[in-house]
Amino acid sequence: MTLLNNLRTRHRRLGVAATAAGLLAALLTAGPAAATPDPGDGPTVREKVSKSDAAEAREAIAAGEIPGKDEIVHSANIEHLTNIPKEALPGTNSDLAFQGKYAFAGNYDGFRIFDISNPKSPKTVAQVLCPGSQNDISVSGNLLFLSTDSSRSDSSCNSTTQPASEKSSWEGMKIFDISDKANPKYVAAVETACGSHTHTLLPKRKNIYIYVSSYSPNAAFPDCQPPHDGISVIKVPRWAPEKAAVVGFPVLFPGEGPDGGGNPGGPTNPGVSKTTGCHDITVLPSKDLAAGACMGDGILFSIEDPENPKIIDQVQDNVNFAFWHSATFNQKANKVVFTDELGGGGAATCNEVIGPNRGADGIYDIVGRGDHRKLVFKSYYKIPRYQANTENCVAHNGSLIPVLGKDIMVQAWYQGGVSVWDFTDSANPKEIAYFERGPISTDTFVGGGAWSAYYYNGYIYSNDMVKGFDVLKIDDRRTNPARWVHQRELNVQTQPDYFDFGW
Repeated sequence: MTLLNNLRTRHRRLGVAATAAGLLAALLTAGPAAATPDPGDGPTVREKVSKSDAAEAREAIAAGEIPGKDEIVHSANIEHLTNIPKEALPGTNSDLAFQGKYAFAGNYDGFRIFDISNPKSPKTVAQVLCPGSQNDISVSGNLLFLSTDSSRSDSSCNSTTQPASEKSSWEGMKIFDISDKANPKYVAAVETACGSHTHTLLPKRKNIYIYVSSYSPNAAFPDCQPPHDGISVIKVPRWAPEKAAVVGFPVLFPGEGPDGGGNPGGPTNPGVSKTTGCHDITVLPSKDLAAGACMGDGILFSIEDPENPKIIDQVQDNVNFAFWHSATFNQKANKVVFTDELGGGGAATCNEVIGPNRGADGIYDIVGRGDHRKLVFKSYYKIPRYQANTENCVAHNGSLIPVLGKDIMVQAWYQGGVSVWDFTDSANPKEIAYFERGPISTDTFVGGGAWSAYYYNGYIYSNDMVKGFDVLKIDDRRTNPARWVHQRELNVQTQPDYFDFGW
C-alpha cells in the first residue's frame, strides 16, 4: 500500500463545538466504571512521551504533515456538520445504535439518546447514568441492551466497582425499556461468565437472542473460569424481557487441555493474543451466517440454530494480527473484513515504524459452499496517513455504506479519525474520503478519537471517545446512491440485508 507523504492537501478548519441540548432524563447516582485491563478497548489514558516524540509531533504540525492540536481536517468530499460534546456523562464514549429518528450512544458511565431528525442539529432526548464499561449498546423494538464488562458490586445502576475475585461481584447484560425515549426504564439484568465486553443481537419474531462476547478468564475469578472458549447465549422474550436468561454456552474453540483449541498466543506465536473467548461477533441473519473476531482467531460460523452455532472455518494470522477485534461482511456475503486492534486501542500504531500491515484491516474472501466454505486472505487496508506518536490509532468499528454492486465501508480509527474506503477489489482496497482531528496533545499520550463510525440513512455518525458525537456528510458519486437506502433500525453487528436479496 502506498503511504501519502505530502499531506498539505488536507482541507482544514478549526473545530467548533456545538452546544448540547438540555438534559431531560433524571440521572441515577453511581461510582466510576473501570475497564477490563486486558487487550481490547481501553479508557482514556494519559502518559508522558519522550522528548523526541513530542518534538517530532510539533515539527510535523509546523510542516503541515499532521493537523494542529484539535484541528479538524478532511477530504474535499466530506463535510463536518456538527459536534455535540459530552454533557452529563463524563466517561469514555463507546458504541452507537440507531432506530428511526434516534441515535443511541454508549458511554462508560451510561448512555445518551439523540433525536437526529435534523442531522445538522441533533437534540439530546435522554442521558442515563449507569456505569459499567464498556456499555456496548444495541436496540431492538422497545428494548435497549448494555454490556457490562467491569466487575460491579451488583447489577443496579448505582453499583460500585468490586474485585472480580469476590463471588458476589456482577458482570453481564442490562436491559432497558425505551418505549418512552425520554424516560428509559431499567427492566432486567442477566449475569454472564466473564461479563460482556460486547454483544450481538439476533432478533427473531418472539425472542431476541444475544451472543455475548467476553474474554480473559482467571482461575482467581469465580465467575470467569478458564478455558472460557465460547460465548454466552441469552434468550430474551420480547414481551417479557424480565424473563431473559442464559440458554447456553456453545464452545467455539474445542480442544484438549485447559486452554481449548484457540490460538495459544505467545510464546508459540509471539505478539499474538491467546484466544480465551471472543471480542466481537457480527451476524448476517438473512444468510444464517456469523463472523467472529476472537482475540487470536477469526471464525466463520452458521447460526441456523441460534442456540447452537456451528463453526465453518477458523483462521489465524500470526505474522501481522495481534488482536482480532471486529468483523464486517460485504453485501453479497462473499467477503469478511476483520480488524486488528494492535495495542488494544491504547497505542500509537499509525506510524512508519509499525507500517501498513499491522493494526490494519484484513480482507478475506469466502470461497466454496455450505459447510465447506473457507476464509481466504486477500489483502490489508490501513489509513494512508501517519499520525503522531502521541495519538492512539488503530483499526476499529465501522459499517458498510450500502451501494449496490460495490463494497464500501466507513470506519473509525481512534485519533486516526474516520476513513471511507472501497474494497470491491479485495486485493486492492483504497481510501476515498477521510475526516480527522489533530492530536489531543503533542507532548502527552492521551487516548481519544473516534470509537465508532457508522453510515445511517444518508449520514455518517461517529462517537468520539473524548470530543463527543460527530455528524458527517459525504458527497461523492461512489457513495451517493446509498442515500436512497433507509433502515428503520441499525445495530451494525446485526448486519442488515440492505437490498433484500432474499437469501
